[in-house]
Amino acid sequence: MEVREDMIGFYQRIDQPPYVHLTPGSPHINVFERASCVGIIPYSRRDYYKVSLIMGKGYLEFADKVIPIDRPALMFSNPMLPYHWQPESPDQQGWFCIFNEAFIRQRDELLTELPMFQLDTDKVYYPAETSVLEISFFFHKMMEENQGNYAHKQDILRNYLHLIVHHALKMEPARNYEQGLNASARITSLFIELLSRQFPIDSRQNELKLRSAKDFADQLAVHTNHLNRAVKEVTGKTTTEHIATRILLEANDLLRHSDWAIAEIGYCLGFDYPGYFNTFYKKYTGRTPRDERKHLV
Repeated sequence: MEVREDMIGFYQRIDQPPYVHLTPGSPHINVFERASCVGIIPYSRRDYYKVSLIMGKGYLEFADKVIPIDRPALMFSNPMLPYHWQPESPDQQGWFCIFNEAFIRQRDELLTELPMFQLDTDKVYYPAETSVLEISFFFHKMMEENQGNYAHKQDILRNYLHLIVHHALKMEPARNYEQGLNASARITSLFIELLSRQFPIDSRQNELKLRSAKDFADQLAVHTNHLNRAVKEVTGKTTTEHIATRILLEANDLLRHSDWAIAEIGYCLGFDYPGYFNTFYKKYTGRTPRDERKHLV
């Protein structure tokens, strides 16, 4: 079975047909061979943390950095920072492990507190040959355990994952970054991706996390001025304009299609007080949220 890595359903077990659908929000970890995945991995939504042992040549793109991969590399990613993988050789081997926030909180939060999972730190490490063999062994054992039915196999997988992570902590991260010629386009693409992935707001617990240019710049590990220049250069619009337009679109959808109180809508969209939401909405539409909702009745 050939699949593209970004197309793997996070809540599906693809290694043992028929697929087992898992409940979103429940603790989950899964392990796959990279050889089962084909094609380019584009910037796309990912709701999970990921650890990959890449054995194959290519290029990784994070924000304004391009990292050439020309030897075995250990790569880390988190849900908030999209990346792009461009393979340069047909032979792509190795493994990758994906796990969600619920899996982390099931025992402790050590994994996400480690430097390689932070947004403004290095994501790629080049292990020595002996470490490659050890890390490969750990991934192989994880796949074996994942095939079984042992009631506590998630704990075993967690232990192997910790061993892989601590191998990385002993290494020096890769520093051979290249500044891509299309850095502005790539930063803008990442900004649009981060903005889009916050929507739709489909529950009262799903409030907006990123509302300002600084919020997005912090997530992308670039300076706010750098982000603003890139977005303006590529789209002709400011970062603030993009954010406001998307918030306004969501506000209209919630006013029209939900029975939430206006104050609740404003809070979920990142406004601490109803008056702030009213001011924002009136600035861009000429009327208040209450007027808009009455108009639709």
